Amino acid sequence: MPKKKKKGHGWKIAGNIYLVIMLILLYAPVAVMIRYSFNNSRANVTWQGFTTKYYAELFQDSNLWDIFFTTLLIAIIVTVIGTVIGTMGAVGLSKAKFPGKKLITNSIYFPIVIPEIVLAVAMLLMFNGAGVQLGIPTIVIGNVTLVLPYVYITVKARLVGMDPSTEEASMDLGADRFYTFTHITMPEIMPGIIAGAFMSFSLVLDELIITSFLTDAETVTLPIKVYSMIKKGISPEINALTTIVFLAAMLLVVMYLVVTELIDKRKQRLAV
Repeated sequence: MPKKKKKGHGWKIAGNIYLVIMLILLYAPVAVMIRYSFNNSRANVTWQGFTTKYYAELFQDSNLWDIFFTTLLIAIIVTVIGTVIGTMGAVGLSKAKFPGKKLITNSIYFPIVIPEIVLAVAMLLMFNGAGVQLGIPTIVIGNVTLVLPYVYITVKARLVGMDPSTEEASMDLGADRFYTFTHITMPEIMPGIIAGAFMSFSLVLDELIITSFLTDAETVTLPIKVYSMIKKGISPEINALTTIVFLAAMLLVVMYLVVTELIDKRKQRLAV
């Protein structure tokens, strides 16, 4: 075997090993969580046999479901607001020309660069100084601030790869800006919008720092509930709930990938 082929084969093996290690690091904790959701022990320290009773107890725990639905409601609201504002910001800033544009564009990345605790303390001081009562509205505002850069980045990446001549052709043929955006621009950047929405939803669903700083005594989210149980031990019902959430999220991702693949194949057939 020539030296070049041997070298290429070696790099391929190393790449496969690296991929396997990454997958293990990513999914081994999830596999342990799923396994212990069927553990016949409330301590969750040692395996004491298989059981599904904690799934049955989960569906009878109204308090835990109230907490979960509160978390889900916040995540949905933040995702919708963050996706709309982030998309509008990416589209608007990509076309606008004004003094200070670069400064404003770079400042959008601040919530990613600075530590979350700094952002949480700053927003808490701002709300306290303005006399705003903490609760779900402040949690929503704080989390929207957190997810905006992620939506902006994913949508901007799609806009950079988009051919501007299609929009120009639409405008030249008499279409107004709104029609051009809804029929030309939006379909092209939709994968970026959906990716930003998925990322926002997952970030908010497990957000702890900002939420814990901006919540009141009555509003409890799932991450705060789990964190409060660490010293006494995580309840098996929590493992069961997080397992259901994980499987539901994986199902949504698979559905999205299948739908996008079907859409791409349909576009290829129409192009031919």
